[in-house]
Amino acid sequence: MSVKEDWLTGIYFLGDILRTAIVGIHQLPRIPETLWLRLLGRGTVQQRAIDEISLLPPNHPFQKATLELIYNLRENLKINQNLEEDDRELIMRLEPLYQQDREQAKQEGRQEGRQEGRQEGERLVVENLLKVRFGSLDEELQPIIEPILALNPEEFTPLLIQLSREELIQRFSNVNI
Repeated sequence: MSVKEDWLTGIYFLGDILRTAIVGIHQLPRIPETLWLRLLGRGTVQQRAIDEISLLPPNHPFQKATLELIYNLRENLKINQNLEEDDRELIMRLEPLYQQDREQAKQEGRQEGRQEGRQEGERLVVENLLKVRFGSLDEELQPIIEPILALNPEEFTPLLIQLSREELIQRFSNVNI
């Protein structure tokens, strides 16, 4: 086995002909590039790696990708009935991180749902006001809905009530969204 100077500590090569290396996970430096490998370690090496992941900001790409991989590992380990003690500890240790990530995803989903619901509600208000005032949504009124929705409800509501059909079409037909 040999160590190459331009490689990290903890990586040992079995010769150029074999093109094989052995990784001593517990010997790897504690840097972001080795985080995933260190997660596969045991004991304190693994615990430190989990701690590092938990300290990353929620929007950090390493944390998102790692939590997805951890989720898959967790599910695979749960299927196996004969788990080793280390694997059970890993699942228990990762469970709070996973739950935190899922809760954040739920919150983001709720916010998106509220936003989409609000936008859909505004669209219905605009369409209904146009239908009530002008009888139907014909070919001339349909294209002005999006430009109208670009305004706040406080801005578009008085316009929909006060302007004539021709004024609305003229005002919102040439608007770039």
